[in-house]
Amino acid sequence: MNKIPFPKSFIANTVTALNAVCGFISIVFASQGEFRIASIMIIAAASFDLLDGIVARLLNTSSRFGVELDSLSDIVSFGAAPAFLIYKSYMFQLGGLGILLSSCLLVFGSLRLARFNIQVEDLNTKADFKGLPIPLSAITVSLFVLSFFRNGIIIEPYTKMIIPLIVLLSLLMVSKIRYNALPKLRKKDIKQKIYLFGILIVALILAIVTNGEILFYIFIGIVLFGIFRKIYYLALSKKDENGNGSTLTEN
Repeated sequence: MNKIPFPKSFIANTVTALNAVCGFISIVFASQGEFRIASIMIIAAASFDLLDGIVARLLNTSSRFGVELDSLSDIVSFGAAPAFLIYKSYMFQLGGLGILLSSCLLVFGSLRLARFNIQVEDLNTKADFKGLPIPLSAITVSLFVLSFFRNGIIIEPYTKMIIPLIVLLSLLMVSKIRYNALPKLRKKDIKQKIYLFGILIVALILAIVTNGEILFYIFIGIVLFGIFRKIYYLALSKKDENGNGSTLTEN
């Protein structure tokens, strides 16, 4: 059997690059006022971000280069793109303050990725997240715009949520609050994870039927769950559910 004419890592890195491409396309459409398409492209970027990790593990091509490329792509798709999206769809009305607040999604997201890059040790380990994952922050912003931007404006009373949402997501990204990682897919148990893809299909259908609104509330629930869980275990005088500090192994 002839070998493929390029290294296996090329496949995973190409998927990662598609993540960055989707982020750039989102910025382009947001600049043209096409906020629905811009929001969808951020979600598409998140899909490629999930897929590149799966491909890298299945092909056993995890590497420091892949980690760095992934983080650089994430800065575009989940930092710059959602920051520009929320600015163009509403925050531009606040002038300089709008620019400053919108940029928090980019700046704090970059800080989160930098922290991950200097702390990750085992590239093949996937445990829980320390701080809100930057893709989760970006998807939440994109779903907000997708759900509540209608007829050229963010509808009331949802405009009152925008600044608190930006501040909350930004601070959570650099916090030490634990968020659960998705189950790791391996060759030997990938059939057992088919239900995950079923959930994604159902979520996509719900997003289409409800114009993304129900998914926004689901993602807000996930974001807030991390906070409530932290408060609960602090009340029990524990650092986390196991009585230990959280482990950072993913971005």
